[in-house]
Amino acid sequence: MDMTTMGIIALVVGLGIGFAIAKFLEKGKASKTIASAKKEAASILKGAQAEGENIKKDKIYQAKEKFLELKAEHEKVILGKDKKLAEAEKRTRDKESQVSHELSRNKRLNEQLETRVQDLDQKQEFYERKQGELEKLHKSQVQQLEVISGLSAEEAKGQLLESLKETAKADAMAYLQTTLEEAKMTAQQEAKKIIVNTIQRIGTEEAVENCVSVFNLESDDVKGRIIGREGRNIRAIEAATGVEIIVDDTPEAIILSCFDSVRREVARLSLHKLVTDGRIHPARIEEIVKKTEKQIEQEILEVGKRTVIDLGIHGLHPELIKVVGRMKYRSSYGQNLLQHSREVAKLCGVMAAELGLNPKLAKRAGLLHDIGKVPNTEADMETPHAILGMQWAEKYGEKPEVCNAIGAHHDEVEMKSLIAPVIQVCDAISGARPGARRQVLDSYIQRLKDLEEIAFGFGGVQKAYAIQAGRELRVIVESDKVSDEKAAQLSFEISQKIQTDMTYPGQVKVTVIRETRAVNVAK
Repeated sequence: MDMTTMGIIALVVGLGIGFAIAKFLEKGKASKTIASAKKEAASILKGAQAEGENIKKDKIYQAKEKFLELKAEHEKVILGKDKKLAEAEKRTRDKESQVSHELSRNKRLNEQLETRVQDLDQKQEFYERKQGELEKLHKSQVQQLEVISGLSAEEAKGQLLESLKETAKADAMAYLQTTLEEAKMTAQQEAKKIIVNTIQRIGTEEAVENCVSVFNLESDDVKGRIIGREGRNIRAIEAATGVEIIVDDTPEAIILSCFDSVRREVARLSLHKLVTDGRIHPARIEEIVKKTEKQIEQEILEVGKRTVIDLGIHGLHPELIKVVGRMKYRSSYGQNLLQHSREVAKLCGVMAAELGLNPKLAKRAGLLHDIGKVPNTEADMETPHAILGMQWAEKYGEKPEVCNAIGAHHDEVEMKSLIAPVIQVCDAISGARPGARRQVLDSYIQRLKDLEEIAFGFGGVQKAYAIQAGRELRVIVESDKVSDEKAAQLSFEISQKIQTDMTYPGQVKVTVIRETRAVNVAK
Protein backbone atom coordinates (compact mmCIF):
# COMPACT_ATOMS: atom_id res chain seq x y z
CA MET A 1 0.00 0.00 0.00
CA ASP A 2 1.13 3.37 -0.81
CA MET A 3 1.01 6.29 1.54
CA THR A 4 -2.07 7.74 0.00
CA THR A 5 -4.11 4.67 0.55
CA MET A 6 -2.96 4.43 4.12
CA GLY A 7 -3.86 8.01 4.70
CA ILE A 8 -7.32 7.46 3.38
CA ILE A 9 -7.77 4.34 5.51
CA ALA A 10 -6.58 6.20 8.57
CA LEU A 11 -8.93 9.05 7.81
CA VAL A 12 -11.87 6.67 7.48
CA VAL A 13 -11.04 4.94 10.72
CA GLY A 14 -10.70 8.30 12.48
CA LEU A 15 -14.04 9.40 11.19
CA GLY A 16 -15.73 6.21 12.36
CA ILE A 17 -14.22 6.51 15.79
CA GLY A 18 -15.32 10.20 15.99
CA PHE A 19 -18.82 9.29 14.93
CA ALA A 20 -19.04 6.55 17.57
CA ILE A 21 -17.79 8.89 20.26
CA ALA A 22 -20.33 11.58 19.21
CA LYS A 23 -23.17 9.12 19.28
CA PHE A 24 -22.15 7.99 22.76
CA LEU A 25 -22.05 11.54 23.97
CA GLU A 26 -25.52 12.31 22.52
CA LYS A 27 -26.96 9.28 24.30
CA GLY A 28 -25.55 10.43 27.66
CA LYS A 29 -26.92 13.93 27.14
CA ALA A 30 -30.48 12.63 26.40
CA SER A 31 -30.48 10.58 29.60
CA LYS A 32 -29.51 13.67 31.57
CA THR A 33 -32.31 15.68 29.94
CA ILE A 34 -34.89 13.03 30.87
CA ALA A 35 -33.70 12.96 34.45
CA SER A 36 -33.88 16.73 34.76
CA ALA A 37 -37.40 16.78 33.25
CA LYS A 38 -38.58 14.21 35.76
CA LYS A 39 -37.09 16.21 38.57
CA GLU A 40 -38.77 19.42 37.30
CA ALA A 41 -42.14 17.65 36.98
CA ALA A 42 -41.87 16.44 40.53
CA SER A 43 -41.13 19.94 41.82
CA ILE A 44 -44.09 21.43 39.85
CA LEU A 45 -46.39 18.77 41.26
CA LYS A 46 -45.16 19.49 44.76
CA GLY A 47 -45.73 23.25 44.25
CA ALA A 48 -49.24 22.62 42.91
CA GLN A 49 -50.05 20.52 45.94
CA ALA A 50 -48.78 23.25 48.29
CA GLU A 51 -50.77 25.97 46.43
CA GLY A 52 -53.90 23.80 46.58
CA GLU A 53 -53.46 23.46 50.34
CA ASN A 54 -53.13 27.23 50.68
CA ILE A 55 -56.28 27.86 48.60
CA LYS A 56 -58.13 25.31 50.66
CA LYS A 57 -57.06 27.02 53.90
CA ASP A 58 -58.14 30.46 52.54
CA LYS A 59 -61.58 29.23 51.53
CA ILE A 60 -62.07 27.64 54.91
CA TYR A 61 -61.03 30.90 56.58
CA GLN A 62 -63.38 32.97 54.39
CA ALA A 63 -66.24 30.60 55.11
CA LYS A 64 -65.64 30.99 58.85
CA GLU A 65 -65.61 34.81 58.55
CA LYS A 66 -68.85 34.82 56.54
CA PHE A 67 -70.43 32.58 59.14
CA LEU A 68 -69.37 34.90 61.95
CA GLU A 69 -70.65 37.94 60.01
CA LEU A 70 -74.06 36.36 59.42
CA LYS A 71 -74.19 35.34 63.03
CA ALA A 72 -73.46 38.93 64.17
CA GLU A 73 -76.16 40.36 61.89
CA HIS A 74 -78.66 37.84 63.14
CA GLU A 75 -77.85 38.70 66.73
CA LYS A 76 -78.19 42.41 65.89
CA VAL A 77 -81.64 41.87 64.36
CA ILE A 78 -82.70 39.90 67.38
CA LEU A 79 -81.45 42.66 69.70
CA GLY A 80 -83.36 45.29 67.68
CA LYS A 81 -86.57 43.31 67.95
CA ASP A 82 -86.03 42.86 71.67
CA LYS A 83 -85.47 46.58 72.05
CA LYS A 84 -88.68 47.39 70.13
CA LEU A 85 -90.58 44.93 72.28
CA ALA A 86 -89.15 46.56 75.40
CA GLU A 87 -90.14 50.04 74.17
CA ALA A 88 -93.64 48.86 73.29
CA GLU A 89 -93.98 47.33 76.76
CA LYS A 90 -92.76 50.61 78.31
CA ARG A 91 -95.27 52.67 76.30
CA THR A 92 -98.02 50.32 77.31
CA ARG A 93 -97.04 50.64 80.99
CA ASP A 94 -96.88 54.47 80.63
CA LYS A 95 -100.33 54.59 79.06
CA GLU A 96 -101.71 52.39 81.79
CA SER A 97 -100.20 54.65 84.46
CA GLN A 98 -101.50 57.76 82.65
CA VAL A 99 -104.99 56.30 82.35
CA SER A 100 -104.99 55.40 86.03
CA HIS A 101 -103.76 58.94 86.87
CA GLU A 102 -106.51 60.50 84.77
CA LEU A 103 -109.12 58.33 86.38
CA SER A 104 -107.97 59.33 89.83
CA ARG A 105 -107.84 63.01 88.77
CA ASN A 106 -111.36 62.84 87.32
CA LYS A 107 -112.54 61.26 90.49
CA ARG A 108 -111.08 64.12 92.54
CA LEU A 109 -112.61 66.69 90.15
CA ASN A 110 -116.03 65.08 90.45
CA GLU A 111 -115.75 65.23 94.21
CA GLN A 112 -114.72 68.92 94.05
CA LEU A 113 -117.55 69.69 91.62
CA GLU A 114 -120.11 68.11 93.88
CA THR A 115 -118.75 70.14 96.77
CA ARG A 116 -118.95 73.38 94.74
CA VAL A 117 -122.50 72.61 93.62
CA GLN A 118 -123.49 72.22 97.22
CA ASP A 119 -121.78 75.51 98.12
CA LEU A 120 -123.50 77.32 95.23
CA ASP A 121 -126.89 75.99 96.28
CA GLN A 122 -126.28 77.27 99.78
CA LYS A 123 -125.11 80.68 98.44
CA GLN A 124 -128.12 80.93 96.13
CA GLU A 125 -130.48 80.32 99.02
CA PHE A 126 -128.58 82.95 101.02
CA TYR A 127 -128.74 85.50 98.18
CA GLU A 128 -132.45 84.88 97.65
CA ARG A 129 -133.07 85.57 101.30
CA LYS A 130 -130.97 88.75 101.08
CA GLN A 131 -132.77 89.89 97.93
CA GLY A 132 -136.10 89.50 99.62
CA GLU A 133 -134.86 91.51 102.57
CA LEU A 134 -133.49 94.22 100.25
CA GLU A 135 -136.77 94.51 98.37
CA LYS A 136 -138.61 94.94 101.63
CA LEU A 137 -136.05 97.52 102.77
CA HIS A 138 -136.24 99.34 99.38
CA LYS A 139 -140.02 99.53 99.58
CA SER A 140 -139.87 100.88 103.10
CA GLN A 141 -137.24 103.47 102.11
CA VAL A 142 -139.28 104.56 99.08
CA GLN A 143 -142.30 104.98 101.31
CA GLN A 144 -140.24 107.01 103.75
CA LEU A 145 -138.84 109.19 100.92
CA GLU A 146 -142.32 109.77 99.53
CA VAL A 147 -143.46 110.85 102.98
CA ILE A 148 -140.42 113.10 103.47
CA SER A 149 -140.38 114.69 99.96
CA GLY A 150 -144.10 114.76 99.43
CA LEU A 151 -143.59 113.20 95.94
CA SER A 152 -144.59 109.87 94.62
CA ALA A 153 -142.16 107.54 92.87
CA GLU A 154 -143.56 108.46 89.44
CA GLU A 155 -143.18 112.15 90.13
CA ALA A 156 -139.58 111.69 91.29
CA LYS A 157 -138.91 109.63 88.15
CA GLY A 158 -140.27 112.44 86.00
CA GLN A 159 -138.03 115.00 87.69
CA LEU A 160 -135.04 112.72 87.16
CA LEU A 161 -135.86 112.40 83.46
CA GLU A 162 -136.10 116.17 83.12
CA SER A 163 -132.74 116.57 84.79
CA LEU A 164 -131.22 114.00 82.43
CA LYS A 165 -132.77 115.78 79.44
CA GLU A 166 -131.20 119.09 80.48
CA THR A 167 -127.80 117.43 80.89
CA ALA A 168 -128.05 115.71 77.51
CA LYS A 169 -129.12 118.98 75.89
CA ALA A 170 -126.09 120.79 77.34
CA ASP A 171 -123.77 118.03 76.12
CA ALA A 172 -125.35 118.16 72.67
CA MET A 173 -124.88 121.95 72.51
CA ALA A 174 -121.22 121.60 73.49
CA TYR A 175 -120.72 118.95 70.81
CA LEU A 176 -122.50 121.12 68.27
CA GLN A 177 -120.31 124.10 69.20
CA THR A 178 -117.16 122.00 68.81
CA THR A 179 -118.36 120.74 65.44
CA LEU A 180 -119.11 124.27 64.29
CA GLU A 181 -115.66 125.46 65.37
CA GLU A 182 -114.03 122.64 63.40
CA ALA A 183 -116.18 123.49 60.39
CA LYS A 184 -115.13 127.13 60.65
CA MET A 185 -111.46 126.13 60.78
CA THR A 186 -111.89 123.94 57.69
CA ALA A 187 -113.77 126.72 55.92
CA GLN A 188 -110.98 129.17 56.75
CA GLN A 189 -108.40 126.79 55.32
CA GLU A 190 -110.40 126.37 52.13
CA ALA A 191 -110.86 130.13 51.89
CA LYS A 192 -107.11 130.64 52.26
CA LYS A 193 -106.53 128.18 49.42
CA ILE A 194 -108.96 130.10 47.26
CA ILE A 195 -107.20 133.37 48.09
CA VAL A 196 -103.81 131.91 47.19
CA ASN A 197 -105.14 130.52 43.90
CA THR A 198 -106.73 133.87 43.12
CA ILE A 199 -103.48 135.73 43.75
CA GLN A 200 -101.63 133.27 41.52
CA ARG A 201 -103.97 134.10 38.66
CA ILE A 202 -103.36 137.85 38.92
CA GLY A 203 -101.38 139.07 35.92
CA THR A 204 -99.68 142.46 35.82
CA GLU A 205 -97.49 143.98 33.17
CA GLU A 206 -93.80 143.98 33.87
CA ALA A 207 -91.10 146.19 32.30
CA VAL A 208 -88.61 144.02 30.45
CA GLU A 209 -85.03 145.24 30.61
CA ASN A 210 -81.95 144.05 28.79
CA CYS A 211 -78.24 144.71 28.63
CA VAL A 212 -78.22 147.52 26.08
CA SER A 213 -79.52 151.08 25.96
CA VAL A 214 -79.98 153.28 22.91
CA PHE A 215 -78.71 156.88 23.17
CA ASN A 216 -80.43 159.11 20.62
CA LEU A 217 -78.52 161.94 18.93
CA GLU A 218 -79.69 165.09 17.19
CA SER A 219 -77.46 164.36 14.19
CA ASP A 220 -74.78 161.97 13.07
CA ASP A 221 -72.18 164.76 13.34
CA VAL A 222 -72.14 164.27 17.11
CA LYS A 223 -70.82 160.72 16.65
CA GLY A 224 -67.45 162.06 15.47
CA ARG A 225 -67.15 164.36 18.47
CA ILE A 226 -68.00 161.46 20.81
CA ILE A 227 -65.36 159.29 19.17
CA GLY A 228 -62.76 162.08 19.27
CA ARG A 229 -59.39 162.29 17.63
CA GLU A 230 -58.09 158.75 17.10
CA GLY A 231 -60.88 157.51 19.40
CA ARG A 232 -59.53 159.14 22.58
CA ASN A 233 -62.94 160.44 23.73
CA ILE A 234 -64.76 157.14 23.35
CA ARG A 235 -61.90 155.29 25.09
CA ALA A 236 -62.03 157.80 27.95
CA ILE A 237 -65.80 157.31 28.32
CA GLU A 238 -65.46 153.51 28.27
CA ALA A 239 -62.61 153.61 30.80
CA ALA A 240 -64.47 155.96 33.15
CA THR A 241 -67.86 154.20 33.04
CA GLY A 242 -67.00 150.58 32.22
CA VAL A 243 -69.60 150.60 29.46
CA GLU A 244 -68.98 149.52 25.87
CA ILE A 245 -70.06 152.18 23.37
CA ILE A 246 -71.05 150.85 19.95
CA VAL A 247 -71.06 153.39 17.13
CA ASP A 248 -72.41 151.87 13.92
CA ASP A 249 -74.45 152.90 10.90
CA THR A 250 -77.63 153.31 12.95
CA PRO A 251 -78.84 156.84 12.13
CA GLU A 252 -78.81 159.36 14.97
CA ALA A 253 -78.17 156.75 17.67
CA ILE A 254 -75.38 154.96 19.47
CA ILE A 255 -75.67 151.83 21.63
CA LEU A 256 -74.50 151.48 25.23
CA SER A 257 -73.81 147.88 26.22
CA CYS A 258 -73.23 146.69 29.81
CA PHE A 259 -74.78 144.05 32.05
CA ASP A 260 -74.72 146.49 35.01
CA SER A 261 -77.72 148.80 34.68
CA VAL A 262 -76.22 151.35 37.09
CA ARG A 263 -73.08 151.79 35.00
CA ARG A 264 -75.17 151.91 31.86
CA GLU A 265 -77.35 154.67 33.35
CA VAL A 266 -74.25 156.61 34.45
CA ALA A 267 -72.89 156.42 30.91
CA ARG A 268 -76.21 157.52 29.39
CA LEU A 269 -76.59 160.55 31.65
CA SER A 270 -72.93 161.48 31.22
CA LEU A 271 -73.24 161.38 27.44
CA HIS A 272 -76.37 163.47 27.62
CA LYS A 273 -74.58 166.15 29.66
CA LEU A 274 -71.49 166.09 27.42
CA VAL A 275 -73.51 166.39 24.22
CA THR A 276 -75.64 169.16 25.71
CA ASP A 277 -72.59 171.07 26.96
CA GLY A 278 -70.65 170.51 23.75
CA ARG A 279 -67.24 170.26 25.44
CA ILE A 280 -66.10 166.67 24.96
CA HIS A 281 -62.53 165.81 25.94
CA PRO A 282 -61.01 163.28 28.37
CA ALA A 283 -60.67 165.63 31.36
CA ARG A 284 -64.24 166.89 30.95
CA ILE A 285 -65.47 163.33 30.53
CA GLU A 286 -63.93 162.19 33.84
CA GLU A 287 -65.40 165.21 35.64
CA ILE A 288 -68.90 164.65 34.25
CA VAL A 289 -68.81 160.90 35.00
CA LYS A 290 -67.86 161.54 38.66
CA LYS A 291 -70.69 164.07 39.05
CA THR A 292 -73.13 161.67 37.40
CA GLU A 293 -72.08 158.81 39.69
CA LYS A 294 -72.79 160.98 42.73
CA GLN A 295 -76.13 161.96 41.20
CA ILE A 296 -77.02 158.29 40.59
CA GLU A 297 -76.04 157.37 44.17
CA GLN A 298 -78.32 160.10 45.44
CA GLU A 299 -81.10 158.92 43.15
CA ILE A 300 -80.62 155.35 44.35
CA LEU A 301 -81.02 156.53 47.94
CA GLU A 302 -84.15 158.51 47.04
CA VAL A 303 -85.66 155.51 45.22
CA GLY A 304 -85.00 153.31 48.26
CA LYS A 305 -86.61 155.84 50.61
CA ARG A 306 -89.68 156.26 48.40
CA THR A 307 -90.08 152.48 48.13
CA VAL A 308 -89.85 152.01 51.89
CA ILE A 309 -92.33 154.83 52.52
CA ASP A 310 -94.80 153.54 49.92
CA LEU A 311 -94.80 150.08 51.52
CA GLY A 312 -95.07 151.43 55.07
CA ILE A 313 -91.83 149.87 56.26
CA HIS A 314 -90.06 151.72 59.09
CA GLY A 315 -86.70 151.49 60.82
CA LEU A 316 -84.79 150.04 57.87
CA HIS A 317 -81.00 150.48 58.02
CA PRO A 318 -79.64 153.14 55.57
CA GLU A 319 -77.41 150.57 53.87
CA LEU A 320 -80.40 148.33 53.24
CA ILE A 321 -82.33 151.32 51.88
CA LYS A 322 -79.47 151.96 49.48
CA VAL A 323 -79.50 148.28 48.39
CA VAL A 324 -83.26 148.54 47.77
CA GLY A 325 -82.67 151.60 45.59
CA ARG A 326 -79.98 149.80 43.59
CA MET A 327 -82.49 147.07 42.76
CA LYS A 328 -84.12 149.56 40.38
CA TYR A 329 -81.14 149.11 38.07
CA ARG A 330 -81.05 145.33 38.34
CA SER A 331 -83.07 142.73 36.50
CA SER A 332 -83.55 139.00 36.98
CA TYR A 333 -84.60 136.91 33.99
CA GLY A 334 -85.73 140.13 32.33
CA GLN A 335 -87.85 141.15 35.33
CA ASN A 336 -87.02 144.42 37.09
CA LEU A 337 -85.76 143.46 40.54
CA LEU A 338 -87.26 146.42 42.41
CA GLN A 339 -90.64 145.99 40.76
CA HIS A 340 -90.54 142.26 41.57
CA SER A 341 -89.59 142.92 45.21
CA ARG A 342 -92.35 145.54 45.62
CA GLU A 343 -94.90 143.12 44.22
CA VAL A 344 -93.69 140.30 46.48
CA ALA A 345 -93.88 142.63 49.50
CA LYS A 346 -97.48 143.56 48.72
CA LEU A 347 -98.49 139.95 48.13
CA CYS A 348 -96.79 138.90 51.38
CA GLY A 349 -98.61 141.60 53.34
CA VAL A 350 -102.02 140.56 52.00
CA MET A 351 -101.39 136.84 52.44
CA ALA A 352 -99.94 137.25 55.95
CA ALA A 353 -103.01 139.27 56.97
CA GLU A 354 -105.29 136.54 55.61
CA LEU A 355 -103.32 133.88 57.48
CA GLY A 356 -103.35 135.81 60.76
CA LEU A 357 -99.59 136.54 60.69
CA ASN A 358 -97.72 139.83 61.13
CA PRO A 359 -98.17 141.68 57.79
CA LYS A 360 -95.45 144.25 58.56
CA LEU A 361 -92.78 141.57 59.06
CA ALA A 362 -94.01 139.77 55.94
CA LYS A 363 -93.77 142.98 53.87
CA ARG A 364 -90.30 143.63 55.22
CA ALA A 365 -89.08 140.13 54.35
CA GLY A 366 -90.78 140.27 50.95
CA LEU A 367 -89.04 143.53 50.02
CA LEU A 368 -85.61 142.29 51.18
CA HIS A 369 -85.80 138.69 49.95
CA ASP A 370 -83.71 139.38 46.81
CA ILE A 371 -81.21 141.95 48.12
CA GLY A 372 -78.49 139.34 47.66
CA LYS A 373 -78.85 139.83 43.89
CA VAL A 374 -77.16 143.25 44.24
CA PRO A 375 -73.61 142.21 45.24
CA ASN A 376 -70.93 144.80 45.95
CA THR A 377 -67.80 142.70 45.43
CA GLU A 378 -66.70 139.69 43.44
CA ALA A 379 -66.59 137.62 46.64
CA ASP A 380 -70.27 138.39 47.19
CA MET A 381 -71.07 137.16 43.69
CA GLU A 382 -69.82 133.67 44.60
CA THR A 383 -72.32 133.38 47.48
CA PRO A 384 -75.93 132.30 46.73
CA HIS A 385 -78.13 135.40 46.75
CA ALA A 386 -80.49 134.02 49.43
CA ILE A 387 -77.61 133.33 51.83
CA LEU A 388 -75.96 136.67 51.02
CA GLY A 389 -79.23 138.52 51.63
CA MET A 390 -79.69 136.72 54.96
CA GLN A 391 -76.14 137.66 56.00
CA TRP A 392 -76.74 141.33 55.13
CA ALA A 393 -80.04 141.34 57.02
CA GLU A 394 -78.35 139.88 60.10
CA LYS A 395 -75.50 142.37 59.76
CA TYR A 396 -77.87 145.36 59.70
CA GLY A 397 -80.04 144.27 62.62
CA GLU A 398 -83.12 142.70 61.06
CA LYS A 399 -85.26 140.34 63.16
CA PRO A 400 -84.50 136.59 63.08
CA GLU A 401 -87.85 135.83 61.38
CA VAL A 402 -87.02 138.22 58.53
CA CYS A 403 -83.47 136.86 58.17
CA ASN A 404 -84.68 133.26 58.11
CA ALA A 405 -87.37 134.04 55.53
CA ILE A 406 -84.77 135.69 53.25
CA GLY A 407 -82.36 132.75 53.52
CA ALA A 408 -85.04 130.05 53.18
CA HIS A 409 -87.00 131.34 50.19
CA HIS A 410 -85.01 128.98 47.93
CA ASP A 411 -84.78 126.18 50.58
CA GLU A 412 -81.08 126.81 51.16
CA VAL A 413 -81.66 126.98 54.93
CA GLU A 414 -84.35 125.42 57.08
CA MET A 415 -87.59 127.38 57.55
CA LYS A 416 -88.08 128.37 61.19
CA SER A 417 -91.16 130.62 61.01
CA LEU A 418 -94.49 130.75 59.21
CA ILE A 419 -93.41 133.86 57.33
CA ALA A 420 -90.75 131.90 55.41
CA PRO A 421 -93.17 129.75 53.33
CA VAL A 422 -95.29 132.85 52.66
CA ILE A 423 -92.23 134.60 51.16
CA GLN A 424 -91.43 131.54 49.08
CA VAL A 425 -94.98 131.27 47.72
CA CYS A 426 -95.25 134.97 46.91
CA ASP A 427 -91.86 134.93 45.18
CA ALA A 428 -93.11 132.08 42.99
CA ILE A 429 -96.37 133.96 42.32
CA SER A 430 -94.54 137.06 41.13
CA GLY A 431 -91.73 135.33 39.26
CA ALA A 432 -93.34 132.29 37.67
CA ARG A 433 -96.57 133.94 36.55
CA PRO A 434 -96.88 134.10 32.75
CA GLY A 435 -95.71 137.48 31.45
CA ALA A 436 -93.67 138.37 34.53
CA ARG A 437 -90.33 137.29 33.13
CA ARG A 438 -88.93 137.26 29.64
CA GLN A 439 -89.67 134.14 27.72
CA VAL A 440 -89.29 133.48 24.02
CA LEU A 441 -92.71 133.08 22.42
CA ASP A 442 -91.71 130.00 20.44
CA SER A 443 -90.43 128.13 23.50
CA TYR A 444 -93.54 129.14 25.43
CA ILE A 445 -95.86 127.78 22.70
CA GLN A 446 -93.73 124.66 22.43
CA ARG A 447 -94.07 124.05 26.16
CA LEU A 448 -97.86 124.19 25.89
CA LYS A 449 -97.79 121.76 22.96
CA ASP A 450 -95.54 119.40 24.91
CA LEU A 451 -98.00 119.44 27.81
CA GLU A 452 -100.84 118.38 25.55
CA GLU A 453 -98.70 115.76 23.79
CA ILE A 454 -97.84 114.14 27.12
CA ALA A 455 -101.56 113.82 27.94
CA PHE A 456 -102.34 112.27 24.54
CA GLY A 457 -99.63 109.69 25.19
CA PHE A 458 -101.91 107.92 27.70
CA GLY A 459 -104.74 105.59 26.73
CA GLY A 460 -108.36 106.71 26.93
CA VAL A 461 -107.58 110.44 26.55
CA GLN A 462 -110.07 112.14 24.23
CA LYS A 463 -109.02 115.79 24.51
CA ALA A 464 -106.29 117.75 26.28
CA TYR A 465 -106.01 121.50 26.76
CA ALA A 466 -103.16 123.50 28.32
CA ILE A 467 -104.86 126.48 30.01
CA GLN A 468 -103.94 129.22 32.48
CA ALA A 469 -100.86 129.95 30.35
CA GLY A 470 -99.50 126.47 30.97
CA ARG A 471 -100.27 126.44 34.68
CA GLU A 472 -103.02 123.85 34.27
CA LEU A 473 -103.55 120.85 31.99
CA ARG A 474 -107.18 119.86 31.56
CA VAL A 475 -107.68 116.31 30.24
CA ILE A 476 -111.03 114.91 29.03
CA VAL A 477 -111.19 111.10 28.94
CA GLU A 478 -113.59 108.61 27.36
CA SER A 479 -116.00 107.37 30.02
CA ASP A 480 -116.34 103.88 28.54
CA LYS A 481 -112.58 103.31 28.62
CA VAL A 482 -111.56 105.08 31.84
CA SER A 483 -113.26 104.44 35.19
CA ASP A 484 -113.36 106.84 38.14
CA GLU A 485 -110.50 105.03 39.88
CA LYS A 486 -108.53 104.97 36.63
CA ALA A 487 -109.13 108.73 36.19
CA ALA A 488 -107.50 109.47 39.55
CA GLN A 489 -104.58 107.19 38.67
CA LEU A 490 -104.30 108.82 35.22
CA SER A 491 -104.07 112.29 36.77
CA PHE A 492 -101.22 111.13 39.00
CA GLU A 493 -99.35 109.40 36.15
CA ILE A 494 -99.62 112.46 33.86
CA SER A 495 -98.34 114.77 36.62
CA GLN A 496 -95.38 112.46 37.24
CA LYS A 497 -94.62 112.30 33.51
CA ILE A 498 -94.66 116.12 33.27
CA GLN A 499 -92.45 116.39 36.35
CA THR A 500 -89.80 114.02 34.98
CA ASP A 501 -89.82 114.97 31.27
CA MET A 502 -90.34 118.76 31.25
CA THR A 503 -88.74 121.90 32.65
CA TYR A 504 -91.16 124.66 33.64
CA PRO A 505 -91.53 127.45 36.22
CA GLY A 506 -93.85 127.03 39.19
CA GLN A 507 -96.40 124.22 39.18
CA VAL A 508 -98.67 122.54 36.66
CA LYS A 509 -102.10 121.37 37.84
CA VAL A 510 -103.45 118.27 36.07
CA THR A 511 -107.27 117.96 36.00
CA VAL A 512 -108.84 114.80 34.55
CA ILE A 513 -112.54 115.10 33.63
CA ARG A 514 -114.74 112.04 33.09
CA GLU A 515 -118.43 112.47 32.31
CA THR A 516 -121.23 110.24 31.08
CA ARG A 517 -123.94 111.65 28.81
CA ALA A 518 -127.29 110.11 27.92
CA VAL A 519 -129.04 111.75 24.92
CA ASN A 520 -132.51 110.84 23.67
CA VAL A 521 -134.88 112.53 21.22
CA ALA A 522 -138.58 112.83 21.86
CA LYS A 523 -140.63 112.50 18.64
